[in-house]
Amino acid sequence: MAENVTELSNKEFDDFTKEKFVVIDFYADWCMPCVMMVPVMEDLARKFKGKIKFGRVNIEDNQELAQKFKVMSLPTFILFKDGKQAEQFVGSRSIEDFEDKLKKHL
Repeated sequence: MAENVTELSNKEFDDFTKEKFVVIDFYADWCMPCVMMVPVMEDLARKFKGKIKFGRVNIEDNQELAQKFKVMSLPTFILFKDGKQAEQFVGSRSIEDFEDKLKKHL
């Protein structure tokens, strides 16, 4: 799977998101837009290496997290800064659009 994007479950989530900037991709295997975003997330993880960490949460396996962050549509991306939610956006998007959104926070 994605080498620069960490697969997360309920137990690693808090530790992974508690410091600096983190983008979490909430997805499901059956979601085609989610599948289409995998290479985009991987490219962004390489471009922002050392500045932003990237993780993925499968909502089928981690329903508590999906409910906690009110994930209603897929894919949902949440940007955390020091453990607190800074921004949330839904749906597939171009790498350029995603990059612009992330640069606003750095």
